[in-house]
Amino acid sequence: MISSQTIAHPFNRGKYVVGAPTPPRWGDRTPPGQGPASLQTTVVPVPAALTEALRDVADAVHTEHDEVVLRTRDWWAGSMIGETAGNPATPEAVIAEVSTVEQVQAVVRLCGEHKVPLTVSAGRSNVTGAALPVHGGVVLDVCGLNRILSFDADSQVVDVQAGMFGDLFEAELQKTHGATTGHWPSAFALSTVGGWVACRGAGQLSTRYGKIEDMVVGLDVVLADGTLARFGDYPRAATGPDLRQLFVGSEGTLGVITSVRLRTHPLPGYAKAVAYGFETFAAGLEACRLIMQRGATPAAMRLYDKLESGTHFGLPDTNLLLIADEGDPVLVDAMLKVSSEVCAATGSELDGQAVFERWLDERMLVGKSADGFTPGPGFVADTLEMAGAWSALPAIYDEVVAAIEAVPGTLAASAHQSHAYTDGACLYFSLRGDVEPEKRRHWYRSAWDAANAVLVRHGAALSHHHGSGLLRGPYLADTLGSGFGTFVAVKRALDPQGLLNPGKLGLPSDLGPNPLDSAS
Repeated sequence: MISSQTIAHPFNRGKYVVGAPTPPRWGDRTPPGQGPASLQTTVVPVPAALTEALRDVADAVHTEHDEVVLRTRDWWAGSMIGETAGNPATPEAVIAEVSTVEQVQAVVRLCGEHKVPLTVSAGRSNVTGAALPVHGGVVLDVCGLNRILSFDADSQVVDVQAGMFGDLFEAELQKTHGATTGHWPSAFALSTVGGWVACRGAGQLSTRYGKIEDMVVGLDVVLADGTLARFGDYPRAATGPDLRQLFVGSEGTLGVITSVRLRTHPLPGYAKAVAYGFETFAAGLEACRLIMQRGATPAAMRLYDKLESGTHFGLPDTNLLLIADEGDPVLVDAMLKVSSEVCAATGSELDGQAVFERWLDERMLVGKSADGFTPGPGFVADTLEMAGAWSALPAIYDEVVAAIEAVPGTLAASAHQSHAYTDGACLYFSLRGDVEPEKRRHWYRSAWDAANAVLVRHGAALSHHHGSGLLRGPYLADTLGSGFGTFVAVKRALDPQGLLNPGKLGLPSDLGPNPLDSAS
């Protein structure tokens, strides 16, 4: 079954430690650089008195340069550009490791008393720079919050601490309780439950199980003053605004998530898949729309354009649509019957089982879109995922690909549709460039600017599940429009000193400008 498969970690080269953050993709080629910081301009120093106070309350405190560089690295291409040139992203910080909620509260209070910024960190697999301490200060490592606290078998709700890694969480959930969240992001074993919630993540089976915000029943959050607040714990309510959703996607800017209650499902015992090819990407999107609007919700429905069909499945002459489902056999067969009826009208049937098996084998291989290119010193690869209405998606696909390919130095742009709804879907773009090494950051920013200009013009969501962090910050005010002021007001109310993860989500900060404006 899709949700009960044992997932081998694809980056295990003798360096991966189960239950701990992994080095970034290029970590084996880039020892800690000694050059100037690439993403820190205005740094708030940590007073010696605060460092000593942290040693009294935390499990461990790290101040050594190389250790700080390693413990603040992530998987964002924008920070790796500096790393590979010998310029670490954020080398100025103090790392505090904790393993209890009381320790989290103590560290938050200390930072408030000393007016020092605090950035929460865990799996460090983020691809938007969301956990980089761009203004220095204290990095709160919550990987020690790594246990399942309880499981309500009747309600199928699990209470889990925020620092537990996805692979260990799902393994214990399945083995001990016979349940699954159905949440399978590509960075499954590199990310934590708290990270999923903080960035509004999505798993590869979200059409069946929903995104993470659909799974959250309740959560505990340490606020900026050190108060522990509990939100939610009901299936539905009409007791004012849903305050749980205020923190889902907040990326550590409004509080520190310490534990989460999530909906789960009994382990499925049946799975099946079909696959079809379409002459155009637009035709495949239309099939996906019709399937969703007929009421079918197969666990996975992924449409690859011709470039990615060739890269992933060796079928470069078609736009491949894989549809897979799991669960009760009656429901699964019905879902695939509806899907096949729709697809057969305009598409050609492929060997669904072969496509499905290949996808299962390779679905956790992050970076697959770079296959076919020879990475050189000036090679840059990244992904951009967004969400838009069905009526706009064909044009968005064409225009984003064209915009990226128009940037000098671009090798290719491609996309697949990865998560679908009755009103729209997520398109997941891949972009690759090859320029002179010193021009990498310029190419990267230009490609992102070009793509996001298209998305803003179409009123699309700039991110579907990776979050915004540092990368998308410059575009947030434009895309949220008049609503952005509400977000700023919430930030000021909950974090009046502006100390929680400053510089992210485009929020204004008294600590300094967006470091992307002067990144080297």
